[in-house]
Amino acid sequence: MNNPMILVVEDDAPVRNLIVTTLKTHEYRYLTAKNGAEAILMAASHNPDVLFLDLGLPDMDGIDVIRQVRTWSNLPIIVISARSDDGDKIEALDAGADDYLTKPFSVEELGTGPSTPTGGFGSTIPPAARIWTARS
Repeated sequence: MNNPMILVVEDDAPVRNLIVTTLKTHEYRYLTAKNGAEAILMAASHNPDVLFLDLGLPDMDGIDVIRQVRTWSNLPIIVISARSDDGDKIEALDAGADDYLTKPFSVEELGTGPSTPTGGFGSTIPPAARIWTARS
């Protein structure tokens, strides 16, 4: 079974590199986008299994990306954002996000570390995303 494809949407290169390095280390397939327009295009054309999404993008708010993707897809959306106010979290979840991680986050929170508990997909997908992919 192929590992799920994860679309990482993050404009901050060091954070994007941390996520990608973690995914590479655990042999996940991934794509990256640096802005909202690119994220929407890649989500539509590549049909990823999971979307890791920053909210503070240079061309549009990540909430708008969630809303647009939700018009045609139920793919799991995991927000990874520096926005820590409850209102921001609620807005993202209400818009259609499935989970919300606040930066800074640890590799363990991302769920790809060696101590990751096994779920329905074994170790082929991070736990934060595993829950949501199992629903689809």
